Amino acid sequence: MLIKERLKIQRHEMPARDPIERGRHFCEVAIGFDEKIAVEEAMRCIQCKKPTCIEGCPVAIDIPAFLKKVAEQDFVGALATIHAANSLPAICGRVCPQETQCECRCVLAQKGKPVAIGALERFVADFGRKHDVMELSIHGRPTGKRIAVVGSGPAGLTAAGHLAQMGHEVTVFEALHDVGGVLIYGIPEFRLPKDIVRGEVNSLRGLGVEFELNTLVGRTVTIDELFGENYSAVFLAPGAGVPMFMNLPGENLCGVYSANEFLTRINLMKAFQFPESKTPVHVGRRVAVIGGGNTAMDAARTALRMGPEKVCLVYRRTEAEMPARREEIEHAREEGIEFMCLTAPVEYHGDERGWVTEMVCQRMELGEPDSSGRRRPVPVKGSEFGVEVDTVIVAIGAKTNDLLMRTTPGLETDRRGYLIVDPKTLMTSRPGVFAGGDIAAGEATVIAAMGQGRQAAQAMHEYVMSR
Repeated sequence: MLIKERLKIQRHEMPARDPIERGRHFCEVAIGFDEKIAVEEAMRCIQCKKPTCIEGCPVAIDIPAFLKKVAEQDFVGALATIHAANSLPAICGRVCPQETQCECRCVLAQKGKPVAIGALERFVADFGRKHDVMELSIHGRPTGKRIAVVGSGPAGLTAAGHLAQMGHEVTVFEALHDVGGVLIYGIPEFRLPKDIVRGEVNSLRGLGVEFELNTLVGRTVTIDELFGENYSAVFLAPGAGVPMFMNLPGENLCGVYSANEFLTRINLMKAFQFPESKTPVHVGRRVAVIGGGNTAMDAARTALRMGPEKVCLVYRRTEAEMPARREEIEHAREEGIEFMCLTAPVEYHGDERGWVTEMVCQRMELGEPDSSGRRRPVPVKGSEFGVEVDTVIVAIGAKTNDLLMRTTPGLETDRRGYLIVDPKTLMTSRPGVFAGGDIAAGEATVIAAMGQGRQAAQAMHEYVMSR
């Protein structure tokens, strides 16, 4: 097809379930492309001589090549092309912010709408899963080298997959009782079904990757002990599991959760199935979620599915400054989440039993830009007002546990407590110990963590093979 004809094809948007219907259950919201739509959308790619979309992909997928194969209906070949750079495409196709990475670099975005790269990656991965052609392959001969990966989130799984494909013996140590890290405990079922995560994990098992669950490295076993067990290198990717609070009066009342606890109870421990599951969770009539990021959207939309009368999202800037993906913001609004922008809580009141009953808020206005480049929220004097609540979910960020730093001599951190790593190799100040994801960079996206996992895997391979 000529380029002129390709340019006439209109972008196909991801189909989704009805907002009212989907707000009552945890089924996946996005439905996905069928083969006909996928082929038509892939044909929109004009196969640029300088594909800038690849530059926007943290794991450097050959995007034009896989799109070309989709357009030719060679879906198995498209999956093989993606797998050469990304061992977790079904996950990336669902939660990666393509609109600010590969898609915004698409040439078509200069005068119109970019190719729906993320939706097509998801289609290809789901095709492989449906037709049982998901297998990853080992490219290198067995090296006899043992490598330990700490944490089974996106950075850890990516590193494990690449290292196993290179021929190394890889063991992933996970503190929780299930594999997936934030993919399994943080991101809700309606955005990322757990069967998808488990399918990707099983592909890694097929490469020989072993998983040691219920193992808290730094306590169950130390980094020094791993080296004593003949591991040649260690990759630290434990994620950010320590919640942050605002230290407001009344924040310790019953009914005030961190987003980490709330989402972990719902997602990993299946609290939405209580009493069939053993984990209860309290969600009252009126729920307030504090924050404007993806985690805040996940918490608000999850709370809505637990049946309250009202869920509101409280954010101190305007909607334009929200760091959450546009798609998640739109889905939240469609489902009935109320947005209270330019508003911040200042204290909470409770009843005689110690349960939260009221949130006192303050109006905000935007001042000069801060270090993030966004205009700083400034309190409006005398603007306090009360809001009736019986559940509050604080989703303002998380940080990594310092257990590994405290139990591993020779690890240097910056003033914020993150590990200092070489920008090219991601090796820490301790020889043979590498790090990526939240522990080295602070909170980031799933795909950014995966990019670091891939980068670290290559550096660890070169490190252990040179010794």
